[in-house]
Amino acid sequence: MPEVSLTELVTAVRAGELVSFPTDTVPALAAQPEAGDRIYTAKERSPDKPLILMGASLDDLLPYMTGTDDELAQWSAIAAQYWPGALTLVLPASRRLPAAMNPQNTGTIGLRVPDHPLARHLLGHTGPLATTSANRSGQPPLETMRAIAASFPQVFTLAVAAQAEIYGAIGGELPPDDQPQGSGRPSTVARWQKGGWEILRSGAVALPSP
Repeated sequence: MPEVSLTELVTAVRAGELVSFPTDTVPALAAQPEAGDRIYTAKERSPDKPLILMGASLDDLLPYMTGTDDELAQWSAIAAQYWPGALTLVLPASRRLPAAMNPQNTGTIGLRVPDHPLARHLLGHTGPLATTSANRSGQPPLETMRAIAASFPQVFTLAVAAQAEIYGAIGGELPPDDQPQGSGRPSTVARWQKGGWEILRSGAVALPSP
């Protein structure tokens, strides 16, 4: 697994390469949205499982959703309450969403801002990325960077020195690469439907009942 500087990782993303970084749940396997097909190939993932678009902020993700002014206000209110955090919102997708992220063209997109300073720092430099857990399809998510390196040797990650420099600037501690990254619990997935939220996957965040 190539371990690189922040500048080199951003360059790799823009070239369509796969990258991995820790989040507040489990480490992500990621690529620019237009290169989402590379994630499906690497994971041997079924095309009926859309990827999640992860961004550094709500503002970065707004261009990928479409709705009425009232809906956008409701979605923004939920985002303000739970983001950054382990909540994925499945919303109507705008035309900006590349087909590579959702091969079956369901017209929706899962969006999330992770509660992890390093992840948001990276996403601030790369822009929103297509993401999923770092594992082969059907297998448990890999929780350590060492395990990811063994399973996905082609994936780019930040070198220890680069991580240490970033943590020194933004705060936080550099975890060992053989220790779990994040809580290990998946994000809650909630889909907007008929003016309310349908829970598709229970996870770390509990939305209030309507």
